[in-house]
Amino acid sequence: MARHILVTGGAGYIGSHTCKALAAAGYIPVAYDNLVYGHRWAVRWGPLIVGDLLDAELLQRVLCDYQVGAIMHFAAYAYVGESMAEPGKYFTNNIVGSINLLQAAHTAGVRHMVFSSTCATYGLPDQVPIDEDQPQRPINPYGESKLVTERALYWYGQAHGLAWAALRYFNAAGADPEGEIGEEHDPETHLVPSAIQAALGGRAYVEIYGADYSTADGTAIRDYIHVTDLAAAHVAALDYLLAGGSSVALNLGTGTGHSVREVIAMVERVSRCAVPARIGARRPGDPPALVANPSRGIRVLHWTPVYSSLSSIVETAWAWHAQRHCPASTAIG
Repeated sequence: MARHILVTGGAGYIGSHTCKALAAAGYIPVAYDNLVYGHRWAVRWGPLIVGDLLDAELLQRVLCDYQVGAIMHFAAYAYVGESMAEPGKYFTNNIVGSINLLQAAHTAGVRHMVFSSTCATYGLPDQVPIDEDQPQRPINPYGESKLVTERALYWYGQAHGLAWAALRYFNAAGADPEGEIGEEHDPETHLVPSAIQAALGGRAYVEIYGADYSTADGTAIRDYIHVTDLAAAHVAALDYLLAGGSSVALNLGTGTGHSVREVIAMVERVSRCAVPARIGARRPGDPPALVANPSRGIRVLHWTPVYSSLSSIVETAWAWHAQRHCPASTAIG
């Protein structure tokens, strides 16, 4: 099997961390990214092809030119709130782009794909923690677009023998423990980097979207998983498929939830800075609690989160942001 792995969205947050993990495992990641949200500086472990999923001809050419042996598919728009306002943008990019990729893979004879899915496909879960057998009923277009792609993977598998793994992960957070890459979005909507920006003075406050949920402190609860652990799981899923593993959908999480207030408190503890916060309205499409039952993924992939304690997530993220935006900063705290 060719060692070249096409990584769509390889200049993005999770994609770039996975490129590093692929290179460490002996693969050659070929990042394919339109750079709408990705960064050239994040591509350090293989070539970068600047291209869009909607460019079917370029996709086909890249798969053939690099003799790609498998695909990791991260490229997607991923802002829940934006998806509620602009569903067409999400369906075009996330669904049409994914179908282009699947068709190009079929034409090029690529038979293995690891797909970056999401817990947003579950919508409002019947119970928490969430296992893979719970109904998938998305409550926002972002989650819907990922679910449609999961169904397309299934049918390409049935029709063309595609072996796939859909990894439904929960809240990616943290940064490369070695400090080489980290999380940077514009606009930044994720809680951990937003709270760090507020601690560093880069924003006036972090907004808490709803403090009236039926949770212990009234704020929403999420299962945060370190991006390096996610990257390791993607490589494990690739190895699983290449070894003949059956197509599978798996949750990636820790099984432990943390509220918005708990995350902000951890950022304050690690940074030793106050994090100004303001209570706002709930965001449409946000469930009160999303926590994984990760047991199936741990068993199938022989994978265990290593860096995903809340303290480790915040410490690595703080180190990345403090060094990038305040180079004179040295130690954490």
